[in-house]
Amino acid sequence: MTSIVIPAHNEERVIGRLLDALAAGSTASTPPLSGTVKSTPGYGSSPVRGREDLDIVVVCNGCTDGTARAAAGRPGVRVVEIATASKHLALRTGDAHAAGFPRLYVDADVVIAAADVRQLAAAVSSGPVLAAAPGRDLPLAGCAWPVRAYYRIWQRLPAVRDGLFGRGVIALSEQGHARVAGLPPLMADDLAVSLAFTPAERRVVENARVTVLPPRTWSDLIRRRIRAGTSTGQLERHQAESTTGESGGPAPAPPSARTSTADLRGLLRREPWLLPHLAVFLSVALVARRKSGKALRQGDFGTWLRDESSRGD
Repeated sequence: MTSIVIPAHNEERVIGRLLDALAAGSTASTPPLSGTVKSTPGYGSSPVRGREDLDIVVVCNGCTDGTARAAAGRPGVRVVEIATASKHLALRTGDAHAAGFPRLYVDADVVIAAADVRQLAAAVSSGPVLAAAPGRDLPLAGCAWPVRAYYRIWQRLPAVRDGLFGRGVIALSEQGHARVAGLPPLMADDLAVSLAFTPAERRVVENARVTVLPPRTWSDLIRRRIRAGTSTGQLERHQAESTTGESGGPAPAPPSARTSTADLRGLLRREPWLLPHLAVFLSVALVARRKSGKALRQGDFGTWLRDESSRGD
């Protein structure tokens, strides 16, 4: 049975759209299934008729809103509540309650349908692929022009196209899960998982789709990119501390998803009309680097700069 673990911290406004898409088997707007099932820690409901192959566990961590109530109102969803607001602890708690493999980890603020989940599960069920993620849909309508300009560049970057991060969904086989289960608490958990696998061991399944809601405003974009810069810096610090060279020699370079100047030059050569968009992208990167640098110097990896505009109606 495929298990889906959804960590959720104060996601009352958005958790329903994800769970309804999983129940209906489509990302289209459809009425939720009837009935109410509420689970307490360690207990759960039976799978919903029509998707008995999916085991859905929502881990409400440190919630002060109605996330647990909203999730428990969907049939076939097991809700586990923990007092600590920690995504890492929520993921490990979800592991303790999940029924089987393949196992998907899904952010509460994205939208993916059951059919797409099944494609991801199939991708990691046999062969060399241990980790998979869906193709990414970023609906930019309603976003400020600088936000749209930024993401027109970001979506074209090689690391962004090929990596499993920034999609809000990662599927793991049992073997893949064993490789990353021991990762420490990291803000960039999806990036760390992506880099734990070679290109031959990971796959972006473009036929499976996830909708990732981008920030709508400039200020929320900056907040999100500061968080990304801080989390990437934390991961690189962890890599440096945990990697040692053979016989005391220089350590091998750890895998990275950093964007190089060659990436940007190649992008402009192929699509020169993107020059104004690149100017916005670089401006955002500079601001985010400066402000995330302060968090890195202070070792502040607990402040989660969440954008709220992407969670609007």
